[in-house]
Amino acid sequence: MLTILLTSPRVAPGLLSWQAWSVLRSASRVLVGSAEHPLVPALTEAGVVAEVADVPVAGEAAFLAGVVTAADGPVVWLAPPGDEASAELPRALAAALPDISDLPGISDLPVQVVYGSHDRPGAHLLDVVSIMDTLRVSCPWDREQTHASLLKYLLEETYEAAEAIETSDWASLEEELGDVLFQAVFHARVASERSAAEGGFTIDDVADVLAAKLTRRHPHVFGSVSVSSAADVNRNWDEIKKAEKAERAASSGGGAASVLDGVAFGQPALSLAAQLQRRAERAGIVVPELDGAAEAVAAEVGAELMRVVSQARAAGVDPELALREAARTYADQVREAERTHEAEEAHEA
Repeated sequence: MLTILLTSPRVAPGLLSWQAWSVLRSASRVLVGSAEHPLVPALTEAGVVAEVADVPVAGEAAFLAGVVTAADGPVVWLAPPGDEASAELPRALAAALPDISDLPGISDLPVQVVYGSHDRPGAHLLDVVSIMDTLRVSCPWDREQTHASLLKYLLEETYEAAEAIETSDWASLEEELGDVLFQAVFHARVASERSAAEGGFTIDDVADVLAAKLTRRHPHVFGSVSVSSAADVNRNWDEIKKAEKAERAASSGGGAASVLDGVAFGQPALSLAAQLQRRAERAGIVVPELDGAAEAVAAEVGAELMRVVSQARAAGVDPELALREAARTYADQVREAERTHEAEEAHEA
């Protein structure tokens, strides 16, 4: 019996399934192609001796068949850890089986594939973190980046993801979300180079803060709070955020918390106006409309835009998305006018 043992590089060596340990302990020989295989130390500590085999570049199947026929019992082959081995090795072995069965003295070689460890959902994020660490050290461009220099890319990638959603381009969305994720990982990697006293943090700190926030703000899921609608969830969310801000203000010795704390004033103006109005409305604050009769044209235009935002929200319309849709329609009309003009010119010629 030949057992091909496949493992994930994202799972700590030695954390194998019961079936994997069973075939390892019952094997007459355990073979590995390199002494650098991450499982070797774990197996040695457990009393399982892995032999480094000098496997020929060509004829691997025949080599393994010869080992199995010469062995006194089952043989285990430790495949190189990784997705490529997991995906390709079983297929390659299956393709080679006819050649093995044709070897002298071998009519049928029993083979099984055992998965010693499996990735949990999200495990592939470890690959991104590892690649980012390498880029930060080995790539001249990545080494020079700072939070400030990366800011424009964070915004650009976010807008590209938004465009993929607006156009229902789901294939592009997969890639664009990866670009947004990379920016988050990049910023965390830059921050990890500072000490905690200087405001440094790691990608694990980011994940911990996010997990704690999601748990804290969903007491109806992770706690004992009961809700009957999405509106109840929103009300709870606002109350929890309000309590969090008050707690932060008290611990920092600052003044009273404002309903506007946390509003990003660097966001697009229409989105900013809508968020400010939402915050004020939730707090029950009534702000008189800005004076539209201001002498300055900019102030007058700004006041008018604020009124348009208020009207849009009253109608249940997101002003930013509405303007983006109008801009897309306008762009389509411009392109159509261009095509018509080109056709007319071609006809006149």
